[in-house]
Amino acid sequence: MPLDFTAIDFETANSSNASACAVGLARVRDGRVVARAGWLIRPPAGHDRFFDLNVRIHGIRPEDVVGAKSWSEQLGDLAAFAGADVLVAHNAGFDMTVIRRACEATGDECPPYRYVCSLQVARKTYEIPSYRLPLVAAEAGFGEFPHHDAAADALACAHIMIDAARRAGVDDISELAYVHALKVSRIRTAERQTEPVFAAA
Repeated sequence: MPLDFTAIDFETANSSNASACAVGLARVRDGRVVARAGWLIRPPAGHDRFFDLNVRIHGIRPEDVVGAKSWSEQLGDLAAFAGADVLVAHNAGFDMTVIRRACEATGDECPPYRYVCSLQVARKTYEIPSYRLPLVAAEAGFGEFPHHDAAADALACAHIMIDAARRAGVDDISELAYVHALKVSRIRTAERQTEPVFAAA
């Protein structure tokens, strides 16, 4: 099977995982980046305060997202870009929790995406002092980029996985996970509880 997946990266407004304020995406087909996208997001109500620490990291301010789509409004765009792909992210547990928690905050149905963590793959692939995204990307041959720009981070993540697959001699994302004894995980979504049905007396 070809090396197909979508790399994804989120930036958040504050310490809440639900506070997505930007997303970046990079689509990979047959081991090549074929499409890129990124946009700002208006965080869900109650999770929309911007902390100074977060602003210093990614440079996104409250006024930047005033005209942006809300989480609910942009979810269809995200799903249309990713399709049925396995998602890949650097420290994927964070990014998948963003999807789950933002959907919980807005009442949207959380897409049960399958995913692989490029940080875990990097630790199995490279011997370097740090596995921060810029250092791993450099080791994968992807040069300097504006770290914490969501679209740039997603592209860097895509190149890490492409290089890791090449080094492992595999051409499938599931096989790449398998050879490194890693799992293709799935976002945990809350099971819907059904009301008990009682027969009429």
